[in-house]
Amino acid sequence: MNNSENIGFVQIADDVVAVIAGIATTEVDGVASMAGNISKELISKLGMKNLSKGVKVQMEDGVAIVDVAVNIEYGYNIPTVCEAVQDKVKNAIENMTGLTVSSVNVTIAGVAVEK
Repeated sequence: MNNSENIGFVQIADDVVAVIAGIATTEVDGVASMAGNISKELISKLGMKNLSKGVKVQMEDGVAIVDVAVNIEYGYNIPTVCEAVQDKVKNAIENMTGLTVSSVNVTIAGVAVEK
């Protein structure tokens, strides 16, 4: 994103957008972890680069296309969780960066079953 003003410009790296998407995804009930095996409990202990695992961001003319891969908790309704992930990721990126998000594609990589 380039935002030209009298005093300079702001550029947001794709990795920053990916981290925002990763954090937003793991905050949704029913998401056990990112496909990169980053669980909710580990987020506070890991560095920023690990938070973008399972997330791919493509920028085209200032519009973001986001792909997230998640492991879902057993017993949750997959379409409902995916819709919540899409809404949460889109809102988080748009509110924090001012970018437009055209799509958030969710891949269910696995199901986490409690023992």
